[in-house]
Amino acid sequence: MAVGMSEPRGTHVAVVHACEPPAAAGAPDGAVNLEAVGTGVDPDDLPDGLVVADGTGRVVCFNSAAARITAVPRAAALGHQLEHVLPLEDLKGRRWWTLTDPYGGLATRGGQPERNLLLPGGREVLVSARYVREYPTGPVCRVVVSLRGTEARRRNERSHAELIATVAHELRSPLTSVKGFTATLLAKWERFTDDQKRLMLETVDADAGRVTRLIAELLDISRIDSGRLELRRQPVDLSAAVERHIQALTAGGLTPDRFLVRTCQPLPVIWADPDKVDQVLGNLLENAVRHGEGTVTIDVAPASAPAKSDEKGTAVTVSDEGPGIPEESMGRVFTRFWRGSKRGGTGLGLYIVKGIVEAHGGTITVGRGPGGGAEFRFILPVSAPAYLV
Repeated sequence: MAVGMSEPRGTHVAVVHACEPPAAAGAPDGAVNLEAVGTGVDPDDLPDGLVVADGTGRVVCFNSAAARITAVPRAAALGHQLEHVLPLEDLKGRRWWTLTDPYGGLATRGGQPERNLLLPGGREVLVSARYVREYPTGPVCRVVVSLRGTEARRRNERSHAELIATVAHELRSPLTSVKGFTATLLAKWERFTDDQKRLMLETVDADAGRVTRLIAELLDISRIDSGRLELRRQPVDLSAAVERHIQALTAGGLTPDRFLVRTCQPLPVIWADPDKVDQVLGNLLENAVRHGEGTVTIDVAPASAPAKSDEKGTAVTVSDEGPGIPEESMGRVFTRFWRGSKRGGTGLGLYIVKGIVEAHGGTITVGRGPGGGAEFRFILPVSAPAYLV
């Protein structure tokens, strides 16, 4: 909320409670009491720090968030000069108010974009400012400063650093293997038998596939985080998709009795991206086989769509009979880098699964299955094109 900034020209909003008393009706500056117009907004209700200085640079508003972020008591701020209350410096040690000069700078300047500045003692704070003028190019009558802590940015930076570290770790091993085997084959090709060459080339192929999967995961994460995950919707038979994955797993060496598929017919036709649905099913089934025990049960049944109870959808439930997921960890299952008790993988798979399901307008949950193991359940709405409705 732009408290203290010009709304229509000639009408100004006066902050209340933590600021100077607002002008009465008909006052020269046309101030309007926020509570009088029915907003009921107190500066102390704002989540970010708010500091307002008048045309002489004297602080007239200093809300509780500003006091918390700057560690300056409100009583020590009100009535004092803005540059003394907030002795901000940039990362090069230059005084920010001297550089920006809000009262004596360019008359066309409307404020300062958010940037990272330092308070005394090296405390970092995110600062943005707005210069309020009675009329364009006129003198500054108020400077409105917004303050935010850097905790959220720090968390984001740590997340990015963790992602880079994970990617570097996951890439190092297969690339080292690929480089080692190819260099050996190129240098000593004639010394190896055909069986030895085949073994090394199969290892190179497997490690190259591992790198390719990791890059695909990173691209998926980028698209999910930016909201650019593209879906190429077409009719998808979820029951057939499940059977296809089971056949692939049994062809890879798992026994057929490891799986139990139960389908409740008739199922509505789901309009979804078949490749993305295969990615979801593959990840959930692989997790159940790798981290679970006993029989892996897959239930496919009609269900109400998550958003609209009158819209149809299909629910797929994958459960196992292993130790399951501890209660205290269930809230973190779909976050980045979460791994179960057994190490392995990047910990990005379930984060991507959740992003894909939600991009389809569906939901996914985790709980404890009837056999005591983990149970994942996702619901996809029909999402039929408008011309078919």
